[in-house]
Amino acid sequence: VMLEIMPETYGVMVYQEDVIKVAHYFAGLDLGEADVLRRGMSGKFRSREEFQKVKDKFVDNCLKKGYTEVLINEIWNQVASFAGYAFAKGHSASYAVESYQTLFLRAYFPLEYMVAVLNNGGGFYRSEFYIHEARMLGATVHAPCINNSFLGNRIYGKQLYLGFGYLRDLEARVADRIIKERLLYGSFTSLEDFLDRVLISIEQVSILIRIDAFRFTQTNKHELLWKAHLFLGKNVKLDHPKLFPPRQRDFAIPRLHTTDMEMAFTQLELLGFSLCSPFELLVEPPKNTHGSRDLQRYLNRHIDIYGYLVTVKNTSTHNGKRMHFATLVDQHGEVFDTVLFPPVAAQYFFRGKGIYRFYGKVVSEFGFLSIEVVKMQKQDYIQDPRYADMKTSTKLLQGKTKEQQEGKVGQGTGNGAVRP
Repeated sequence: VMLEIMPETYGVMVYQEDVIKVAHYFAGLDLGEADVLRRGMSGKFRSREEFQKVKDKFVDNCLKKGYTEVLINEIWNQVASFAGYAFAKGHSASYAVESYQTLFLRAYFPLEYMVAVLNNGGGFYRSEFYIHEARMLGATVHAPCINNSFLGNRIYGKQLYLGFGYLRDLEARVADRIIKERLLYGSFTSLEDFLDRVLISIEQVSILIRIDAFRFTQTNKHELLWKAHLFLGKNVKLDHPKLFPPRQRDFAIPRLHTTDMEMAFTQLELLGFSLCSPFELLVEPPKNTHGSRDLQRYLNRHIDIYGYLVTVKNTSTHNGKRMHFATLVDQHGEVFDTVLFPPVAAQYFFRGKGIYRFYGKVVSEFGFLSIEVVKMQKQDYIQDPRYADMKTSTKLLQGKTKEQQEGKVGQGTGNGAVRP
């Protein structure tokens, strides 16, 4: 029966219009009544009474046509189960075209496609994971750069430069000034050249220096910060261009250095993510190198594995007990999935983004491998090295002061009188 009505789709309801076809040709409803049926089944009925009348007519017309009750109920159930989530044919076709175009771009222009996705605001996941995907596809990812970056991301061959838009506290008008000046008069040759040509406050230029946007100068960012402060002065913000380039003074600045870990934590602060592997920031290195590639080998056995959290889906069982599905990235940059059933979910909790260590059983469902978690533990990052020394210095200073004060108290004369 259904094949005669919908030969184009081999008797299978695919589009919303198919509901109308079945109601019209099989049950003898007019097209208006058939549309009421379609809208009613998707929860968009004008009134329940109107929908019930159409349903009754559907059954009555079928009985008059001589169809058996078994067949009528079978067709009705098929329509009812399908109509709630069906798409209109035009809607489906437009999505199909866009899907094919997207797949083509992803297959043949993967880096350009990922940059376009990022510049469009990303998608379901955080931007750092689309950046990670671009890196896995062969891109070399660079932090924002004064001479190569724009407001959005740019790709030059396989060199991906992040846009100024990722810098949370950088004002849009400052980014616009930088780009306009560079396009009109060429690349910047030094920090001094930049400060002569762009109207900018010390706070804003500090953001650019800290993210290493002046790395082309091959000067340590701490030295550049000193230069910027000496050049602009504290809290000085220029509101007009200079008529003539001033003579630059040479400041004697001590030799300073920056570690990769300091840079990583600065990126976490300014971008919201680091450009190095998050596994490099752990207090204790992972005890193994297990990853997604090892799951097949551990099928139906237990595995100990580390993962950087991508996303968690919180849901409940039919009896209301909490459980989780989590997606993570392993040490090799590949994705794997975990399941926390209610007994485990009641005992272990996800505490924000970061790296978690899992112990669980590898299982397969329809050929898809995942881990049924038995236990898990969030791993600690190292202390922020930018402030760790400062805290140590403060403790040493406090201890030294205390010792000095105790020494003064103890410096008394033999008769108990305190020396002046």
